[in-house]
Amino acid sequence: MKRALIAMSGGVDSSVAAACMLKAGYECVGMTMKLYDNDTAYGCAADSRTCCSLDDVEDAGRVCEMLGIDHYTGNFCDEFKADVIGKFLDSYRRGDTPNPCIDCNRYLKFDRLMKRAKALDCDTVVTGHYARVIYNPLTEEYELHKGKDDKKDQSYVLYMLDHDQLSHIRFPIGEMNKDETRRIAEEYGFVNSHKPDSQDICFIPDGDYHAFLERNGILCKPGNFVTESGEILGEHTGISNYTIGQRKGLGIPGLHPWFVKEIRPASNEIVLSDNDALFSRELEANDVCWTFKDGIPKDREFKCKARIRYHHREADAIVYITNDAADEASDIKVIFDEPQRAITPGQAVVLYDGDRVLGGGTIIRKIV
Repeated sequence: MKRALIAMSGGVDSSVAAACMLKAGYECVGMTMKLYDNDTAYGCAADSRTCCSLDDVEDAGRVCEMLGIDHYTGNFCDEFKADVIGKFLDSYRRGDTPNPCIDCNRYLKFDRLMKRAKALDCDTVVTGHYARVIYNPLTEEYELHKGKDDKKDQSYVLYMLDHDQLSHIRFPIGEMNKDETRRIAEEYGFVNSHKPDSQDICFIPDGDYHAFLERNGILCKPGNFVTESGEILGEHTGISNYTIGQRKGLGIPGLHPWFVKEIRPASNEIVLSDNDALFSRELEANDVCWTFKDGIPKDREFKCKARIRYHHREADAIVYITNDAADEASDIKVIFDEPQRAITPGQAVVLYDGDRVLGGGTIIRKIV
């Protein structure tokens, strides 16, 4: 019998994923990842819509008990602090806008957890992501595809999965929509069948980024709002409180609408512009990962669709691989057919061919 390690977050999605794998005939083991302690994150109210809290661990354990499978809690606090929180802080020091969920998937759920799965003699890792792994018998490739539910699709934060990882991963609820998932949870009588989806960054459950950054040595010092020509428009409260494309909360008087165009950590300035100046056709990205069996695309220049943030619609583009080292992560340039608004360093650009994820990387700059 095949044996699967289920990443049990305590939410309804991973609970239903476990039930599906049992129904498919797998021997299942539940694992909840302890990622941080109270010294790392605080302010988690009982009704906080985050994940990985003590209540989540208890919910995961209760679901595993109902299903009759073993449940373990793994301590991954040190790895999470180094590979997720550390990168999150470094990104803000650079004036970028990070997506820590991507790093959590990359370094914790599909690296450390896969290693733990092997130690427990499991050949498959299962999560409650809304995405699909599809085997293509013509190419003998395991392909990463969007989830069937467009509103819940999480393929954007999974672009880093390589072909070997995809061959050992299952996303059982990727064919479902959220209503179906909750209906199955109700049929099983799971305690979390109506639990709200997590929304906050798990290690900042109160949503106070300012306080979290200051606790970790990043002081939010006031500085100048300036125009592209250098004219001072007013004072900001700290560069980490803003992101590219932002309009609300700037506090600049007058009838002219201003938007954040650029963040300059070296001078502690934030450049404001009108909305039209936020659009650009080109970007550069590094640390690019590919989902192909051969590791990299066969062509160094190809057309696809690209998404520049989680809930952004994909747009037609041409991708150029710009470095030559086959044994290193790729660098790419992406040129869109039409200008895109608020391309943001620190976010991911993810490449699609229809529903299939080809790969993606971290945006390092936009090119006007």
